[in-house]
Amino acid sequence: MTAAAYETQRAALADVVAIPVTPFAADGSLDTAAHRVLLRRLLDAGVRTLTPNGNTGEYYALTPDERRAVTELTIEEAGERAAVLVGVGHDVPTAVASACHAREHGARMVMVHQPVHPYVSAGGWVDYHRAIAEAVPELGVVPYLRNAALSGERLAELADACPNVIGVKYAVPDAARFAAFARDAGLDRFVWIAGLAEPYAPSYFSAGATGFTSGLVNVAPAVSLNMLEALRAGDYPAAMKVWEQIRRFEELRGANGSADNVTVVKEALASLGLCRRDVRPPSRPLTGEARAEVAAIAAGWPV
Repeated sequence: MTAAAYETQRAALADVVAIPVTPFAADGSLDTAAHRVLLRRLLDAGVRTLTPNGNTGEYYALTPDERRAVTELTIEEAGERAAVLVGVGHDVPTAVASACHAREHGARMVMVHQPVHPYVSAGGWVDYHRAIAEAVPELGVVPYLRNAALSGERLAELADACPNVIGVKYAVPDAARFAAFARDAGLDRFVWIAGLAEPYAPSYFSAGATGFTSGLVNVAPAVSLNMLEALRAGDYPAAMKVWEQIRRFEELRGANGSADNVTVVKEALASLGLCRRDVRPPSRPLTGEARAEVAAIAAGWPV
């Protein structure tokens, strides 16, 4: 990886890292036309980093062929307008094959989903990510970290072996733990992304994050970009005004163990006429009064 590529990739991570939804057609297949519309809407609004095959994109509900199709479509639409951080995961051979596929189609970074194996050792976590990172040394690699038991020293160990590990999507809901983890791993060594989106972005930025992920950005790109602008300026009162604006929407997404995390986003998009509300099991569509509440929130936001 050249020095210029390294800096370009780091800059792309220090931003709103959008996690696009994956729209489905009435027959349950991928709705590629709606997908293109949603991606162009993000790009036209000024979003410059896209993560196909993220959790808001229902990564674990997609088939291997669908994941490849989502990757290719997103890279095609992004062109030179945005960086693409492709989600990869599952077993090591599958993750490596997905990373190689992303590279072949022009992506320059991959995000490695938290291993879903029920028994994850700290050393095994390093081995898993090392196998993927070493297979694609030309790509920037971003671990998606949801394991509160992992130490910052382990991340540093991984990066010592794989210098293409350039950022971290940190998604442990504990700002104090994040602050300690980032400093133990190397605060300036990685780009730190607040992986729990806008609700945690202000507290994580105060501890060293410079980017945050977003599913809400699918619905209201301007709102997410407003929060980023405030945080970059160090204007935390302004950032918290945005926080107040999105609070109820994010509470609905996070209720019941985040059961409706994707469902709420798709319901909002459906209310705006942008895609169908369909989600795949184990998610379920919203019912009753919740639909009306989500629609009312979405209608009150600027694009």
